[in-house]
Amino acid sequence: MEDFIKAPKLHGSHIKTIRNMLNLKQTEFAEKIGVSGSLLSYIEIGSKPITDEFVEKMYTAFPDLKNALDLQFDWVNITFSDMTGEQVINDVMRLKPELFLERSTTQNFYTREFAFAGEKNIYVQDFEPTTDEHGQDEQKTGTTMYLTGQGTRLFEKALLEQGLTWKKFFVRAKRFKGTFSRLDIAINDNWGLLDMDEIIEATRKHQFWGKSRSFAIHGNSDAGWTANFGKSPFVIRIYDKQKEQEQKGLETSVKNRVELELRSERAEQVISEWFENDNLFEYTASILYTYLWFVNEPIDEEELKGTHVRERYIESLKPMPAWSLLTSLGQSMKFVREPKEQSVDSILSWIMQYIVPSLEVLKKTGHWHEVIEAMDKANLSPEQEKLVKANLVNAITNSKANLEHGNLNFDKAKRKYDEETAEFEKKANLPF
Repeated sequence: MEDFIKAPKLHGSHIKTIRNMLNLKQTEFAEKIGVSGSLLSYIEIGSKPITDEFVEKMYTAFPDLKNALDLQFDWVNITFSDMTGEQVINDVMRLKPELFLERSTTQNFYTREFAFAGEKNIYVQDFEPTTDEHGQDEQKTGTTMYLTGQGTRLFEKALLEQGLTWKKFFVRAKRFKGTFSRLDIAINDNWGLLDMDEIIEATRKHQFWGKSRSFAIHGNSDAGWTANFGKSPFVIRIYDKQKEQEQKGLETSVKNRVELELRSERAEQVISEWFENDNLFEYTASILYTYLWFVNEPIDEEELKGTHVRERYIESLKPMPAWSLLTSLGQSMKFVREPKEQSVDSILSWIMQYIVPSLEVLKKTGHWHEVIEAMDKANLSPEQEKLVKANLVNAITNSKANLEHGNLNFDKAKRKYDEETAEFEKKANLPF
């Protein structure tokens, strides 16, 4: 397993960065958290250590800071080499097969696809059965389960109903010999630690160091910036999450997001480390620290040609305060879930935005009765009929689950749930 440089813990310069972000003088900051000005001064210059008591006082005075960062899975692909799509849905995902629409596909070398509620947020791809030369049915095995960014939020609803954490679900997938072909880990900047204009300017001026020299910038200040570093199988992506959601007509409390897109062996590496040492936050922060580092001055390309670049050269440069703070706070992140309901919301949203205004015109011009008659005579396609059935079954299932779980309100899409990891099965009992 690759060795990662351990991300530094919180130190004095980080406290000064936090204070500056709050626009507070030393005396004001010290008074708010209940410590002496001299102690704060010593901590900021590194003459005094940062104690747990000091950190707790700081978080008590500034509760938003304690929740400045959280972590989520934002894309999950798992491949099962000896299973069919139906088996993955039934045995691994444990979702109702009737909630999936079956259709042909040519994507990813597969020939069949099962899409949850007909939408490509949660879907499974495998091979359609064929007939051999003797007229016997043949079923080629090999299936991949796909959870997109939206799909992970929807699947978290299923995890809650099954009483599972992500880790326990991944353990189940491993028991069925699942391998991770893609895993995106999202670090949500809820506090606005990063300034995307500053990140983009530093990137353009080459005030960053990365193990991969590949990078790309997309977007603009109005629509939101995105900066990508590296190439598959590992990409670090930094972007303005709030502006991205605004472009879609959606709201989010996340200001910026740092994503680690890991594929194949890289994804497996993270899962293995998590299972073995239960240190997902620290490990994620260390990966970030090892692969990407922003500084406050241009990088000298000649210096990069030497050996031990990180130790000999990069560490001698003054870091970008916000990026350094993010990697340090990342070790104390919370793991959250945001379960969302699958429904016909996308259809409703499209109708409300594009159809309703036209219907209003028809209504005001005396043609409403024609619309009603057309709706009564409309024939739904098999997929539309199945979508109606899927939503009806889903509504019944949700009502039953809410009763069984003590009327917990899983339907608030904006509510976040901490991921529980304390009761994870002992490593010795795992079958892999």
